[in-house]
Amino acid sequence: MATDMRRSLGVLDNVVIAASTTAVTTSIGIGLGLTAAIVGLHLPIVMALAIVPVACIAGAYARLNRVEPNAGSTYVWVGRSLNPWLGFLCGWVMTFSMVLFLAYTTTVTGSAMLALAGEAGLQRLGGLELRPESTLQSTLAGLLVLVAAVLTAAVGVSLAAKFQRVLLIFEYLVLLGFCGYGLVAGTQPFSLEWLNPFDIPSATAFAQGMVTAVFCYWGFDAAFSMSEECHDSRTAGRAGATTLLLALGLFLLASFAFQRVLPLDELAGHGAEGLVYFGSALTTAPLTLLPMMALTFSTVASLQSSVLPTVRGMFAMSRDRTLGPVWSRVHPRYGTPAAGTIALGALGLLVCVVALAIPKVPDLINATVSAIGIVVALYYGSTALAAAARFRGLLRTSARDALAAVILPVLGAAMLFALAGYLCWSYATSTDHYEIAAGNGWFVLSVPAFMVLSGVVVGAWAKWVRKSPYFRRPAPGILVGGEPGIIESSPAAALPPTTVVRSN
Repeated sequence: MATDMRRSLGVLDNVVIAASTTAVTTSIGIGLGLTAAIVGLHLPIVMALAIVPVACIAGAYARLNRVEPNAGSTYVWVGRSLNPWLGFLCGWVMTFSMVLFLAYTTTVTGSAMLALAGEAGLQRLGGLELRPESTLQSTLAGLLVLVAAVLTAAVGVSLAAKFQRVLLIFEYLVLLGFCGYGLVAGTQPFSLEWLNPFDIPSATAFAQGMVTAVFCYWGFDAAFSMSEECHDSRTAGRAGATTLLLALGLFLLASFAFQRVLPLDELAGHGAEGLVYFGSALTTAPLTLLPMMALTFSTVASLQSSVLPTVRGMFAMSRDRTLGPVWSRVHPRYGTPAAGTIALGALGLLVCVVALAIPKVPDLINATVSAIGIVVALYYGSTALAAAARFRGLLRTSARDALAAVILPVLGAAMLFALAGYLCWSYATSTDHYEIAAGNGWFVLSVPAFMVLSGVVVGAWAKWVRKSPYFRRPAPGILVGGEPGIIESSPAAALPPTTVVRSN
């Protein structure tokens, strides 16, 4: 049985995977209208400002990946540089939330497919009426896509990247075509006030809009989960940066185009189907099918791309014996963690089935999606602080490197923690009682709290029963010098416990 994954990814392949995970088309199709309902006609400036903390975090990811490429990314880096318990909890909440998010995305994908079929004239299949609003039908249709996505990912990551590349090219062509045309054909007058954040109705609206916008960029870190399958240690950093630049460009283009075509009441009132409504305002059938097809392709690609980084994170945890051995088995022919990929698909399928059988499970899944900002802030911010801790020696040697590797990551972490704190406060004050319902703020907050508490239990089992070496690993030391050296990618267990890298 092989122990290392096959290096088959270049920058373009990794960009495709990270971009599919970020799911810009889905965020535009659903998120822009919802954000406009909060901040009014200030989408462009909010989307531009939101990338600032994310870019700071991305710089931290790239620096850490250059000295220690690892499929575990945050889990490994935080564990080495800050504290193994914090690192394990970051890895655990990432995995826990992604499994539930996988179940959510499966149903959303099925619903999008049924809606597209209906718009294309296929309202019935045999004697069955196809209904996108049916949870049962949407889940069953989505499960077919999940099975196909899992099998493709198990056979080879390069095959999955090629499939996603086709979907991504179509999505982006549709976005560029419709949004570009919207900028020219729109009748709403352009205003410089769109670029004035101080004109947003209130500080609360600004904070809420920033929270929503920041997490539209969530998913770029998938590039770093694939780092052990990249040709060299810089590939993931380049892919992550390219993904964020693409996302920023498309978000800004769509923001201006939406506001040129739709008045605020229509933009905010049709948030959940923003891209489809925007397309219908510009043209007629059959061209109106194109935005819906792009949205459907985005959900399909997002479903598959969610599998890839999640399995790689579990692979790294299994390699350290913090999870069971099935997750770290590499297929000798395909060079992928095929067994873990199939196991994750089975786990996602099980959650979907349980959600159909137990009425309260969908509330848990939806609450997880609502609380995803808190979870993302936890592990993004922790990764940035890990970079600052590991590279703090640069504060004494290089002002430029210290800014990129220490100061900006700390500022990015502070901004994310502030936004997450606001999100927690808004949930906590939104209700005066606890109820198992996706709209109950206390229940939403209880989901990440349960993730952390369950992680403590699993971590205790890994440390004292599995005797995982992960919890005994000392910190790696401080990296000093102008330009950090490179540690070649290797399994975490094979790296020396203390590594001090100095420039030549």
